[in-house]
Amino acid sequence: MARKYFGTDGIRGTTNLGAMTAAMAMKVGMAAGAHFRRGDHRHRVVIGKDTRLSGYMLENAMVAGFTSVGMDVVLLGPMPTPAVAMLTHSMRADLGVMISASHNPFADNGIKLFGPDGYKLSDEDELAIEALIEGDVALAASGDIGRARRVEDARGRYIHFAKSTFPEDLTLDGLKIVIDCANGAAYQAAPSALWELGAEVIAIGVTPNGKNINDGVGSTAPDTLCQTVVASGAHIGIALDGDADRLIVVDETGHVVDGDQLMATIAGGWARQGRLAGGGLVATVMSNLGLERHLAAQGLGLVRTKVGDRYVLEKMRASGYNVGGEQSGHIILSDYATTGDGLVAALQVLAEIVRAGAPASEVLRRFEPLPQLLKNVRFKGGKPLEDARVKEVIAAAEAELDGKGRLVIRPSGTEPVIRVMAEGDDRGQVEAVVDRVCDAVREAAA
Repeated sequence: MARKYFGTDGIRGTTNLGAMTAAMAMKVGMAAGAHFRRGDHRHRVVIGKDTRLSGYMLENAMVAGFTSVGMDVVLLGPMPTPAVAMLTHSMRADLGVMISASHNPFADNGIKLFGPDGYKLSDEDELAIEALIEGDVALAASGDIGRARRVEDARGRYIHFAKSTFPEDLTLDGLKIVIDCANGAAYQAAPSALWELGAEVIAIGVTPNGKNINDGVGSTAPDTLCQTVVASGAHIGIALDGDADRLIVVDETGHVVDGDQLMATIAGGWARQGRLAGGGLVATVMSNLGLERHLAAQGLGLVRTKVGDRYVLEKMRASGYNVGGEQSGHIILSDYATTGDGLVAALQVLAEIVRAGAPASEVLRRFEPLPQLLKNVRFKGGKPLEDARVKEVIAAAEAELDGKGRLVIRPSGTEPVIRVMAEGDDRGQVEAVVDRVCDAVREAAA
């Protein structure tokens, strides 16, 4: 059954439009609270948020929803998404909520839910909650309405946790690090953790005003970080996104290092230490073929999934891998976290740099990426990928790239767009293949 409100990463949209209103947030609180009321114990939900202006509105609405069905609420304030997942489990809560739209502009917001184990909800749980949103939820008796309170040490708990993932025999002494927090949820926690581990810290993107989250800063806009690293003579730059579950790194030359190189660095280091589980890592169909070849040369494998960190995590859990992620910088290290954690992943990258005693530009350049090209074809309706001519062109393109590259074609899950991506040893061939497929899709959609 298709989900009406939940996408691949919770419920998301423009605030005060569609599903992202105070009224809907209250309904989600009521429905999720009712769904997770299991047993006679006093039920508890923890709620974190990023720094968006609309976070106040949605947080208060969700408090009303949860307390109305008898759930106590623990408010964490601005906290990274992985911190909410961690605290949901460590505080023995029945449910965790993160109010964030990740790397989106401030006008958007979203609601992510975590079960008592700290993992994102299953499709079955989300469908059950949607059914309750559209139905009637039984309210608690007057004497059983929940209470809400704020905890002041939540940030300190997360900082302590993050620091505990860094090897005890290492420090960051002598490293100058620029940290870009995207004016988002980690604007206090990330600089503090790095400084306490010994680094000289230059912090940018740490002055949120409710409207500047991800605005010219963060992992999706690394230009400011690149310039600051070079201008300050820093050894490395680290960029998080608005809810700090995504990581991009900049080396000392100002070169951006993507998630593929970072996963290769971590997996290689863990393999040498004998702690890499599964004999490789899990990534999506968008990860560069160069990563796959690099791992194969070390006797390591790469398992690919659909785009979306939830699919990466599902495969990791099902097959026993402890490193996985996306080219975009969502990196999941299941030895430590139940979801992507930009700060924890950054600490593992920094550990490899400290161990190597070499510049970031040397340590993090693990392979030469193959030329890769992605183009989007917008269409008004129909199913152009089912057109006979399109199928014929795709088959010919796959045959042409066989052994020399890859072709990935997928419809967007959020808009009427076909995404055509190819990569291979010959840049000209890659461009020609993508153009031919795009032209065929356009003709079929006309």
